Amino acid sequence: MPVKPEREYRNNVQLRAMCDDNFIVEGYAATFNDPYVMAECNGIEYKERIAPNAFDGADMSDAIMQYDHCGRVYARCSNGTLTLHTDAHGLFVRADLSKTDAARKLYEDIASGMVTKMSFSFIIAERAYDREEHLSTITRIKKVYDVSAVSIPANPSTDISARSYFDGVIETEKQELLLAERKKQKIRILLEVTKNAKN
Repeated sequence: MPVKPEREYRNNVQLRAMCDDNFIVEGYAATFNDPYVMAECNGIEYKERIAPNAFDGADMSDAIMQYDHCGRVYARCSNGTLTLHTDAHGLFVRADLSKTDAARKLYEDIASGMVTKMSFSFIIAERAYDREEHLSTITRIKKVYDVSAVSIPANPSTDISARSYFDGVIETEKQELLLAERKKQKIRILLEVTKNAKN
């Protein structure tokens, strides 16, 4: 999968073929309020979740459906073969894979259980971070580029943009702990000096 540094990539739930002759597949590219681990450091899990209103106002007008985020386009919002909308569960995907031989082949791969997972690529506009919970919440998505059927879902922690964000969070927290420890050390030394001066 060619990773573009300015985009985020996340994997999610099952992709399924409908039991009909219309070559329709459905699934969720994202689920809401369902935290997943993005990084781990010193036994602390750094998690992320997507807020239910994160897609409000997101540009999905020309999102496409691909396989492993590259190559052929199998369905597209702008021609009506791909529909994306949010519901209480997440970002719902419905694709009509009847229009080309290649799309029908992808449908067969999904229907046979050879391809069962989805991923999507996007740009984050806003996020909030809960330091106590070590939890980042994506509160607003700017643009959805594609939803993809994927052969092997990528580990979210290998995502370049996500990893750089969480590396920054982890480093900031480490520096703050180090600074707090230094302050405690200075106070201990000052108390010891004061105690010795009184004796």
